[in-house]
Amino acid sequence: MHFSTRDVTRVEETWRQYVPSATLHDVDPQRFRFEWHSEDLGGVALVRYDLVAQVHSTVEPQDQFLACRVTGPDTRLHSDRYDLDPARPWISDGPRVHARWDAGARVTALVFERTAIEQVGRRITGDDTLALHVTDPASGSGHAAAAWERTVAYLEQSVVDLGEDDDVLRAELARHAATVTLATFATTAQRHRVRPPQTGPAPATVRRALDFIGENAHRPITVDEVAEAVHISTRGLQYAFRRSLDRSPAECLRQARLDGAHRELRSGSTRTVAEIARRWGFSHPSRFAAAYRAEFGVPPSVTSGAHRR
Repeated sequence: MHFSTRDVTRVEETWRQYVPSATLHDVDPQRFRFEWHSEDLGGVALVRYDLVAQVHSTVEPQDQFLACRVTGPDTRLHSDRYDLDPARPWISDGPRVHARWDAGARVTALVFERTAIEQVGRRITGDDTLALHVTDPASGSGHAAAAWERTVAYLEQSVVDLGEDDDVLRAELARHAATVTLATFATTAQRHRVRPPQTGPAPATVRRALDFIGENAHRPITVDEVAEAVHISTRGLQYAFRRSLDRSPAECLRQARLDGAHRELRSGSTRTVAEIARRWGFSHPSRFAAAYRAEFGVPPSVTSGAHRR
């Protein structure tokens, strides 16, 4: 979604679609100008807006994780417990954060549904019972903050060309956003001790998981969903794959998607190579081409061209 407006009410109504607690105070309507961009990736929304006005705003996320950077020449930020560095991104999963500026600012944010980012945290830690919470709203280091901002810029660039059929790629971008955010900020996932992996699953579990991957690789499934489908924890599934195949479930899922793209290219599809790559979860045509050539011995364009003649 993209629009520009000078209507303060519309700004609040739009922002509250993503963060219901968001409020604007002390807005000068004579100097007000607002430009909004947003994209829903499923489980996480990517938001960027420019707001030219004298503004005091407050957010208090509910069942959400809000990771945000406010950029402006005179921005002041604080929570009810901390002063925050306006030169770095911050995060909240409930505590109020207040922002003020006089001249104008750009707000860039990732708004995660709690269940979505918690699932990523559980996969990373191997603890299927992890309760995810923020332990410090400030980003861990300047390097981590810069990496988070590069990720957001990459997401903004990637969503421009997303089409209605790009569900797999959309889900991969959402998971990437959550993984980088959890690496940037202090949460209970970082403090958590990984439990020993399960050692009980038989090879039949791996076969059922491979069948599920093969049948659903065209969908935006996750390793967590594969584990759930075969009634095992994510950590146990990872151990079973390593023990039986010396590969991870994620590697097998990626292979299945390469195979799916290969079949579609051989079918004489009217879609371009880039469109087929996105449909199967590959956002970079050059990386897709390199992986495809390594697997099948020819560039994807050769396969596509040979089956259109």
